[in-house]
Amino acid sequence: MSKQAVYRRRRIIVLIAALAALSLTVFCVYSVGQGIAAVGSAMGLGVSHTLTRDTVPDPTKIVGVPDCASDDITLSLQSASSSIPVGGSVDFTATITYTGTSKAGCLIDASDGGRVLTITSGDNTVWRSDVCPSDARMLLMSKGDVDQQQITWNADATGSTCAEDGSLPRVNAGTYTARLSLKEHPKVTSDPVTIAVQ
Repeated sequence: MSKQAVYRRRRIIVLIAALAALSLTVFCVYSVGQGIAAVGSAMGLGVSHTLTRDTVPDPTKIVGVPDCASDDITLSLQSASSSIPVGGSVDFTATITYTGTSKAGCLIDASDGGRVLTITSGDNTVWRSDVCPSDARMLLMSKGDVDQQQITWNADATGSTCAEDGSLPRVNAGTYTARLSLKEHPKVTSDPVTIAVQ
């Protein structure tokens, strides 16, 4: 066998060995990476999505947005029924509509403690949705935004402290008035809704 043939064979063997080593290195790096990702996911540390411009929140929607003023919001209230039996219940639909003009909008607490339903009989307050504490429910309201929530009144009377609904006394037969208001702006109210308890 000539020296050229020997050299050629050695080069081929070296090339094959180099390719095998490179393939082994790539395989090891890939396997280690997959192992780290699996461990990270199991520990809750993995990131499964690449952040893009679409998934990054726009800070202007959170930072520097003012609280809603009294002329930014309109409240309305509808009842599912105008009369209920003693010991019955009635569902109300509470609606908050943004009527302001700011392009940035404004923030409002739309929880039962921020947007308050009050039931009265004459000059006496019978029931309020904010007697028991509730977590804030902050909404960013802007042009065209409307928020609706259902509130149920079980024809009972709240006291000055929070109590389980089942332990509250039932109201007597009579005519009651329901109205929404904003805790931060008490003059912002819905039109009254009359409920007859019979």
